[in-house]
Amino acid sequence: MPQATVHLLRHGEVHNPDGILYGRLPEFHLSELGQRMAKTLAVHFSDRVADGANIAYLVASPLTRAQETAMPIAEALKLEIHTEARIIEARNHFEGLRVNKAELRKPKHWPYLRNPFVPSWGEPYKDQAARVIAAVQDARLRAIELGGDRAEAILVSHQLPIWSTKLSAEGKPLWHDPRKRECTLTSITSLVFDDDGGLLRVEYSEPAAALLPGASSTPGA
Repeated sequence: MPQATVHLLRHGEVHNPDGILYGRLPEFHLSELGQRMAKTLAVHFSDRVADGANIAYLVASPLTRAQETAMPIAEALKLEIHTEARIIEARNHFEGLRVNKAELRKPKHWPYLRNPFVPSWGEPYKDQAARVIAAVQDARLRAIELGGDRAEAILVSHQLPIWSTKLSAEGKPLWHDPRKRECTLTSITSLVFDDDGGLLRVEYSEPAAALLPGASSTPGA
C-alpha cells in the first residue's frame, strides 16, 4: 500500500462580532480576514503542488466556515470539495452563548460543568477523535486511489476535533487546557502514514501566521 499524508486544516477567522460560541450553528461566514487566510492557504498548497506535492482529494466539514475556507483551495487546485459530516465541529451545551464568568455562574449550567475530563459540557473528546480518525483513514485511501503513492488529502475541519485527533494519534491524554491548543486559524496538522497505513509522524505548520495578530480568538467549541 502506498504512503499518504492527510492534512487537517482549521478554517479561517469567522465574522462573529457578538463573540458567541458558534459551534455547529449555521451561517457563520468567514470574516474579511478569514477570506484572506483562506486565499493564503490556497497559494500555499498551489506552491506545494508546483514543487511536486501530489494533492488528490479535498474534503470539508459541512459548516459554512469550513466550506468557505475550502473554496479558494478547490479553485486553485481544480479539485471538487467533498463534504464530510464526521469532521464537523464538536457538539457543545454552550453553543450560541457568550461564555464568560457571569454565564457560567448560572445554576442551569452547573450540571454540565461537573467533569472537564470528558468534557461534560459537550461531545466527549474520545468520540471526536474516533470520528475524525475514521474520516482521515477513508480520505487516505481515497487519495491513494486517486493519486497513487505519496498522495495527499486536505480535510478542512475545526480546532477542537483536530486537537483531539492529534492528541489521540500521539497517544496522549485527551483532556487539556483549551488555551494551550497548538491549532491556530488556518493551521495545518499533517498526519503522515507509512505503506501499511500506520502513522509515521504528525507535523504542524502555520502558513498564514502573518495574518494571525489581531485575529479573533473566540473558539468554535
